[in-house]
Amino acid sequence: MALHVPKAPGVAQMLKDGARYFSGLEEAVYRNITACKQFAQTVRTAYGPNGMNKMVINHIEKLFVTNDAATIINELEVEHPAAKLIVLASKMQEAEVGDGTNFVIIFAGALLEAAEELLRLGITTSEIVEGYEASLEKALEILSMLVVHEVKDYRNIEQVRTGIKTSIMSKQYGNEDMLTDFVSQACISILPEKTTFNVDNVRVCKILGGGLAGSQVVQGMVFKRQVEGDVTKSNNAKIAVYTCAVDIVQTETKGTVLIKSADELMKFSRGEESLLESQIKAIADSGANVVVSGGKFGDMALHYMNKYNLMAVRIPSKFDVRRLCKTVGATALSKLTPPTSEELGFADSVYIDELGDTIVVVFRLDGRDSRVSTVIVRGSTDNYMDDIERAIDDGVNTFKGITRDGRFVPGAGATEVELAAQLTQYADTLPGLEQYAAQKFATALEVFPKTLAENSGNRASELLSKLYAAHKEGKKTYGFDINGEGSVVVDALQAGILDLYLTKEWALKYAVGAACTILKVDQIIMAKRAGGPKPPAGGVRDEDD
Repeated sequence: MALHVPKAPGVAQMLKDGARYFSGLEEAVYRNITACKQFAQTVRTAYGPNGMNKMVINHIEKLFVTNDAATIINELEVEHPAAKLIVLASKMQEAEVGDGTNFVIIFAGALLEAAEELLRLGITTSEIVEGYEASLEKALEILSMLVVHEVKDYRNIEQVRTGIKTSIMSKQYGNEDMLTDFVSQACISILPEKTTFNVDNVRVCKILGGGLAGSQVVQGMVFKRQVEGDVTKSNNAKIAVYTCAVDIVQTETKGTVLIKSADELMKFSRGEESLLESQIKAIADSGANVVVSGGKFGDMALHYMNKYNLMAVRIPSKFDVRRLCKTVGATALSKLTPPTSEELGFADSVYIDELGDTIVVVFRLDGRDSRVSTVIVRGSTDNYMDDIERAIDDGVNTFKGITRDGRFVPGAGATEVELAAQLTQYADTLPGLEQYAAQKFATALEVFPKTLAENSGNRASELLSKLYAAHKEGKKTYGFDINGEGSVVVDALQAGILDLYLTKEWALKYAVGAACTILKVDQIIMAKRAGGPKPPAGGVRDEDD
């Protein structure tokens, strides 16, 4: 006879065996804060132009060497539920603005660190949250008054350069001038008249070998591929795009053919061949001189393509086929039918080129409005080029931000110090215990100039006192001078260090939102994990994968 053993009283008896339960300040809140603090500490050393790189090896053992917070958090599968909330806030920042992911994580971590001190003093979480939310409203109000520069004409390359440079500098300090030129040129050349700018239209093609100075911008698209046939160049190209294979068409129905003599066999195969020849001749007659296929080219088809002087390019990725159609203005056909003049795409030239020892096919559009531009990045290692690509990506996202709102605030930690100084005064006007939270909010903002100084090997406390002194004198645009010759402070506006207003605005909102959500949690209940096969690692796949 089995004895019935009663479960432990409390929550344990309510849930299944194996469920874990944490509650109260000690178990839930402090544990969450500690996890988030450690996570923020990790990415903090990667902040700013002199930020250190992280080496991340993901679940499929791919190696990343980068100081881009978005890449680090994407590749690390963060398990802790509270740290996951900060990661989600950071991902939202990436989706909204495309830059400032590091800002969100560091600031949320600093706010939680400050909250921990207040909780130990006996202030309740609800008072801290109220203080933080009031400070956020005030901070956003002050932020709009700190705008020092606005890009009015985003087709003007000089104005755009000023805006993009800082975001690239924080990733690739030393190469910022060259990369800023590439990004400005690539973005402005494809800016549509009416519709919004699409970040996807600036492509990056990484080719091993050479140095960064060998990089260039091409109007159109570049593929790391060889052509299929013998024709390697076509000027004023009319392009037919097919998603199917260019080969002898398989019949849709199964049939049996009874062949009695060798003569009949010859006629049968000749029939197939002449059908294929007539299809390819029809494509050539339609005016097309370049055929792009998402499938394979058969040997017989290539023979006829060479006969009719057609250039054959195979692009296996359906996303690239779709982008190419957009670039050259073609319609992708799903059957091997001759294209009409509306379905043909156009490029000034399609040719193969050799860069280093890599053969590329270039679809170039010079005179006409190109819808896609490609930055060809040259570099000595794949990791280095990946990092350059991330810097270009930040620059392109900043350009998109400029087309939405061209306002800029001073960078180099100047905005954060000014916000901290004004919020400290604002905290004194608050009644009740929220004022302590508001003061801590101001202190948390100091983490940015401090981090910039620490990552550059300067003394943070000395820098802060100098910055506060400068801001007291009304020099609101003074920030940390990274080159630090003689003085550690510099006028960020004159030095051209500007941060996009949108980036700061959203980053503050997301960081405070995440911190307050984590503070409001007082119980963690984890159900027992289900058995069975584990879900595939890596989460949702990106459409390009």
